[in-house]
Amino acid sequence: MRKLTWISCSMILLFLCSCASSSDSSETTVRIAAAASLKDVMEKLTPLFEEQYEIEIETIYGGSGKLARQIEQGAPVDAFLSADLRWIELLKKQNLVEKDTYIEFATNRIVLISDDSKNRLNTIQELRLKENEQLAVGNPDSVPAGTYTKQALERIQLWGRLKDKVVFGSDVRQVLAYVESGQVDYGFVYASDAMISDQVTSLTQVAPTLHDSIIYPGIVISKSRTKEQGQQFLTFLTSDRATEIFKAYGFNPMRGGKIEQ
Repeated sequence: MRKLTWISCSMILLFLCSCASSSDSSETTVRIAAAASLKDVMEKLTPLFEEQYEIEIETIYGGSGKLARQIEQGAPVDAFLSADLRWIELLKKQNLVEKDTYIEFATNRIVLISDDSKNRLNTIQELRLKENEQLAVGNPDSVPAGTYTKQALERIQLWGRLKDKVVFGSDVRQVLAYVESGQVDYGFVYASDAMISDQVTSLTQVAPTLHDSIIYPGIVISKSRTKEQGQQFLTFLTSDRATEIFKAYGFNPMRGGKIEQ
Protein backbone atom coordinates (compact mmCIF):
# COMPACT_ATOMS: atom_id res chain seq x y z
CA MET A 1 0.00 0.00 0.00
CA ARG A 2 2.83 2.38 0.90
CA LYS A 3 4.46 1.54 -2.40
CA LEU A 4 1.26 2.43 -4.30
CA THR A 5 0.94 5.66 -2.33
CA TRP A 6 4.54 6.58 -3.12
CA ILE A 7 3.98 5.84 -6.81
CA SER A 8 0.79 7.94 -6.82
CA CYS A 9 2.54 10.85 -5.13
CA SER A 10 5.42 10.58 -7.56
CA MET A 11 3.06 10.67 -10.52
CA ILE A 12 1.25 13.73 -9.12
CA LEU A 13 4.58 15.48 -8.53
CA LEU A 14 5.71 14.61 -12.04
CA PHE A 15 2.44 15.99 -13.43
CA LEU A 16 2.79 19.23 -11.46
CA CYS A 17 6.38 19.64 -12.60
CA SER A 18 5.28 19.04 -16.17
CA CYS A 19 2.59 21.72 -15.83
CA ALA A 20 5.06 24.13 -14.31
CA SER A 21 7.48 23.45 -17.14
CA SER A 22 4.72 24.02 -19.69
CA SER A 23 3.75 27.25 -17.94
CA ASP A 24 7.35 28.44 -17.92
CA SER A 25 7.61 27.65 -21.63
CA SER A 26 4.48 29.66 -22.42
CA GLU A 27 6.10 32.66 -20.73
CA THR A 28 8.59 32.82 -23.61
CA THR A 29 5.90 32.74 -26.30
CA VAL A 30 4.58 36.09 -27.50
CA ARG A 31 1.20 35.98 -29.21
CA ILE A 32 0.78 38.78 -31.75
CA ALA A 33 -2.38 39.90 -33.54
CA ALA A 34 -1.29 41.55 -36.79
CA ALA A 35 -3.03 43.27 -39.69
CA ALA A 36 -3.39 40.94 -42.69
CA SER A 37 -1.21 43.18 -44.86
CA LEU A 38 1.75 42.43 -42.57
CA LYS A 39 1.67 38.66 -43.12
CA ASP A 40 4.54 38.27 -45.58
CA VAL A 41 6.90 40.71 -43.90
CA MET A 42 6.12 39.19 -40.49
CA GLU A 43 6.95 35.72 -41.78
CA LYS A 44 10.37 37.09 -42.68
CA LEU A 45 10.88 39.09 -39.48
CA THR A 46 9.73 36.67 -36.79
CA PRO A 47 12.34 33.91 -37.42
CA LEU A 48 15.08 36.53 -37.16
CA PHE A 49 13.69 37.80 -33.87
CA GLU A 50 13.25 34.26 -32.50
CA GLU A 51 16.84 33.39 -33.36
CA GLN A 52 18.23 36.57 -31.81
CA TYR A 53 16.19 36.58 -28.59
CA GLU A 54 15.18 32.90 -28.18
CA ILE A 55 11.56 33.99 -27.81
CA GLU A 56 8.83 32.20 -29.76
CA ILE A 57 6.33 34.26 -31.75
CA GLU A 58 2.79 33.07 -32.53
CA THR A 59 0.87 35.26 -34.95
CA ILE A 60 -2.76 35.58 -36.01
CA TYR A 61 -3.78 37.76 -38.96
CA GLY A 62 -6.95 39.55 -39.94
CA GLY A 63 -8.60 42.91 -40.48
CA SER A 64 -7.44 45.34 -37.80
CA GLY A 65 -10.98 46.05 -36.64
CA LYS A 66 -11.81 42.37 -36.29
CA LEU A 67 -8.62 41.76 -34.29
CA ALA A 68 -9.32 44.74 -32.01
CA ARG A 69 -12.81 43.39 -31.28
CA GLN A 70 -11.33 40.00 -30.42
CA ILE A 71 -8.92 41.69 -27.99
CA GLU A 72 -11.90 43.53 -26.46
CA GLN A 73 -13.52 40.14 -25.86
CA GLY A 74 -10.47 38.79 -24.06
CA ALA A 75 -8.56 36.99 -26.81
CA PRO A 76 -5.18 35.79 -25.43
CA VAL A 77 -2.99 38.31 -27.26
CA ASP A 78 0.24 39.91 -26.03
CA ALA A 79 0.77 42.60 -28.68
CA PHE A 80 -1.31 44.17 -31.45
CA LEU A 81 -0.02 45.46 -34.80
CA SER A 82 -2.70 47.50 -36.53
CA ALA A 83 -2.90 49.01 -40.01
CA ASP A 84 -4.31 52.26 -38.65
CA LEU A 85 -4.49 54.32 -35.49
CA ARG A 86 -8.18 54.24 -34.65
CA TRP A 87 -8.35 50.64 -33.44
CA ILE A 88 -5.50 51.13 -31.01
CA GLU A 89 -7.15 54.35 -29.82
CA LEU A 90 -10.30 52.32 -29.18
CA LEU A 91 -8.34 49.88 -27.00
CA LYS A 92 -6.57 52.76 -25.21
CA LYS A 93 -9.92 54.27 -24.18
CA GLN A 94 -10.84 50.96 -22.55
CA ASN A 95 -7.48 50.64 -20.75
CA LEU A 96 -6.78 47.38 -22.57
CA VAL A 97 -3.24 48.34 -23.65
CA GLU A 98 0.02 49.51 -22.09
CA LYS A 99 0.10 53.08 -23.40
CA ASP A 100 3.82 53.60 -22.79
CA THR A 101 4.67 50.72 -25.17
CA TYR A 102 3.06 52.40 -28.21
CA ILE A 103 5.20 52.67 -31.35
CA GLU A 104 4.69 53.60 -35.01
CA PHE A 105 6.83 51.41 -37.27
CA ALA A 106 5.73 51.74 -40.91
CA THR A 107 3.59 53.51 -43.48
CA ASN A 108 2.06 52.35 -46.75
CA ARG A 109 0.19 53.48 -49.87
CA ILE A 110 -3.12 52.49 -51.48
CA VAL A 111 -3.02 51.34 -55.11
CA LEU A 112 -5.59 50.23 -57.65
CA ILE A 113 -4.86 46.76 -59.04
CA SER A 114 -6.13 44.56 -61.86
CA ASP A 115 -4.73 42.06 -64.33
CA ASP A 116 -2.48 42.92 -67.28
CA SER A 117 -5.45 43.39 -69.65
CA LYS A 118 -6.44 46.70 -68.05
CA ASN A 119 -4.86 50.00 -69.03
CA ARG A 120 -2.80 51.97 -66.52
CA LEU A 121 -4.39 55.17 -65.22
CA ASN A 122 -2.88 58.51 -64.35
CA THR A 123 -5.21 58.96 -61.36
CA ILE A 124 -8.10 57.06 -59.77
CA GLN A 125 -10.43 59.78 -61.09
CA GLU A 126 -10.11 58.01 -64.46
CA LEU A 127 -11.57 54.75 -63.11
CA ARG A 128 -14.71 53.72 -64.98
CA LEU A 129 -16.42 50.36 -64.53
CA LYS A 130 -18.27 48.69 -67.37
CA GLU A 131 -21.73 47.27 -66.76
CA ASN A 132 -20.50 43.77 -65.86
CA GLU A 133 -17.34 44.81 -63.97
CA GLN A 134 -16.84 44.75 -60.19
CA LEU A 135 -14.46 46.37 -57.73
CA ALA A 136 -13.15 44.77 -54.50
CA VAL A 137 -12.57 46.91 -51.42
CA GLY A 138 -11.87 45.98 -47.81
CA ASN A 139 -14.92 46.48 -45.60
CA PRO A 140 -14.54 50.13 -44.50
CA ASP A 141 -16.07 49.34 -41.10
CA SER A 142 -13.25 47.00 -40.06
CA VAL A 143 -10.50 47.00 -42.71
CA PRO A 144 -8.22 50.07 -42.71
CA ALA A 145 -7.38 49.71 -46.42
CA GLY A 146 -11.12 49.88 -47.11
CA THR A 147 -11.51 52.90 -44.85
CA TYR A 148 -8.74 54.78 -46.68
CA THR A 149 -10.17 53.79 -50.06
CA LYS A 150 -13.69 54.95 -49.19
CA GLN A 151 -12.32 58.27 -47.91
CA ALA A 152 -10.48 58.82 -51.19
CA LEU A 153 -13.40 57.85 -53.42
CA GLU A 154 -15.79 60.03 -51.45
CA ARG A 155 -13.48 63.05 -51.74
CA ILE A 156 -13.46 62.77 -55.53
CA GLN A 157 -17.19 61.94 -55.56
CA LEU A 158 -16.71 58.45 -57.02
CA TRP A 159 -17.96 56.34 -54.11
CA GLY A 160 -21.64 56.99 -54.81
CA ARG A 161 -21.24 55.96 -58.45
CA LEU A 162 -19.22 52.81 -57.73
CA LYS A 163 -20.63 51.44 -54.46
CA ASP A 164 -23.28 49.25 -56.17
CA LYS A 165 -20.47 47.40 -57.94
CA VAL A 166 -18.28 47.01 -54.86
CA VAL A 167 -17.50 43.59 -53.37
CA PHE A 168 -16.31 43.87 -49.76
CA GLY A 169 -13.42 41.81 -48.42
CA SER A 170 -12.95 40.78 -44.78
CA ASP A 171 -9.32 41.94 -45.00
CA VAL A 172 -6.96 43.34 -47.62
CA ARG A 173 -5.59 39.90 -48.53
CA GLN A 174 -9.07 38.71 -49.45
CA VAL A 175 -9.36 41.70 -51.79
CA LEU A 176 -6.05 40.70 -53.37
CA ALA A 177 -7.29 37.10 -53.76
CA TYR A 178 -10.52 38.27 -55.43
CA VAL A 179 -8.50 40.09 -58.11
CA GLU A 180 -5.91 37.33 -58.50
CA SER A 181 -8.64 34.72 -59.08
CA GLY A 182 -10.53 36.88 -61.58
CA GLN A 183 -13.65 37.06 -59.41
CA VAL A 184 -13.54 40.85 -59.70
CA ASP A 185 -11.95 43.18 -62.23
CA TYR A 186 -10.33 45.74 -59.93
CA GLY A 187 -9.32 46.07 -56.30
CA PHE A 188 -7.80 48.57 -53.89
CA VAL A 189 -4.96 47.17 -51.78
CA TYR A 190 -1.73 48.38 -50.20
CA ALA A 191 1.32 48.82 -52.40
CA SER A 192 3.03 46.13 -50.31
CA ASP A 193 0.26 43.64 -51.19
CA ALA A 194 0.53 44.40 -54.90
CA MET A 195 4.30 43.90 -54.71
CA ILE A 196 4.10 40.32 -53.44
CA SER A 197 1.77 39.14 -56.20
CA ASP A 198 2.84 38.26 -59.74
CA GLN A 199 -0.80 37.89 -60.80
CA VAL A 200 -1.86 41.53 -60.56
CA THR A 201 -0.69 44.88 -61.91
CA SER A 202 -0.74 48.20 -60.10
CA LEU A 203 -2.67 50.59 -62.36
CA THR A 204 -2.27 53.77 -60.31
CA GLN A 205 -1.57 55.01 -56.80
CA VAL A 206 -4.17 56.80 -54.70
CA ALA A 207 -2.96 60.29 -53.85
CA PRO A 208 -2.17 60.28 -50.09
CA THR A 209 -3.86 63.70 -49.76
CA LEU A 210 -7.22 62.01 -50.40
CA HIS A 211 -7.25 59.96 -47.20
CA ASP A 212 -5.93 59.86 -43.65
CA SER A 213 -2.24 59.06 -43.16
CA ILE A 214 -1.55 55.33 -43.38
CA ILE A 215 0.42 54.49 -40.25
CA TYR A 216 1.10 51.07 -38.74
CA PRO A 217 1.21 51.26 -34.92
CA GLY A 218 1.99 48.55 -32.39
CA ILE A 219 1.25 48.20 -28.68
CA VAL A 220 1.41 45.66 -25.83
CA ILE A 221 -1.87 44.38 -24.39
CA SER A 222 -2.52 45.02 -20.69
CA LYS A 223 -3.44 41.42 -19.85
CA SER A 224 -0.29 40.04 -21.46
CA ARG A 225 1.86 37.76 -19.31
CA THR A 226 4.86 38.46 -21.56
CA LYS A 227 4.89 42.26 -21.59
CA GLU A 228 8.67 42.55 -21.52
CA GLN A 229 9.10 40.16 -24.44
CA GLY A 230 6.28 41.89 -26.33
CA GLN A 231 8.04 45.20 -25.85
CA GLN A 232 11.25 43.61 -27.15
CA PHE A 233 9.47 42.59 -30.34
CA LEU A 234 8.03 46.07 -30.87
CA THR A 235 11.50 47.57 -30.42
CA PHE A 236 12.85 45.02 -32.92
CA LEU A 237 10.41 46.34 -35.55
CA THR A 238 12.33 49.63 -35.67
CA SER A 239 15.81 48.06 -35.71
CA ASP A 240 18.22 48.41 -38.65
CA ARG A 241 17.61 44.79 -39.60
CA ALA A 242 13.82 45.14 -39.62
CA THR A 243 13.94 48.49 -41.44
CA GLU A 244 15.67 46.95 -44.46
CA ILE A 245 13.15 44.10 -44.57
CA PHE A 246 10.18 46.47 -44.43
CA LYS A 247 11.65 48.38 -47.38
CA ALA A 248 12.13 45.16 -49.34
CA TYR A 249 8.45 44.27 -48.84
CA GLY A 250 7.11 47.62 -50.06
CA PHE A 251 6.59 49.43 -46.76
CA ASN A 252 8.06 52.74 -45.66
CA PRO A 253 9.61 51.98 -42.25
CA MET A 254 9.46 54.51 -39.43
CA ARG A 255 11.69 55.34 -36.48
CA GLY A 256 10.94 57.85 -33.77
CA GLY A 257 7.85 59.03 -35.65
CA LYS A 258 9.88 59.70 -38.82
CA ILE A 259 9.69 57.84 -42.14
CA GLU A 260 12.96 56.17 -43.20
CA GLN A 261 14.01 56.99 -46.76
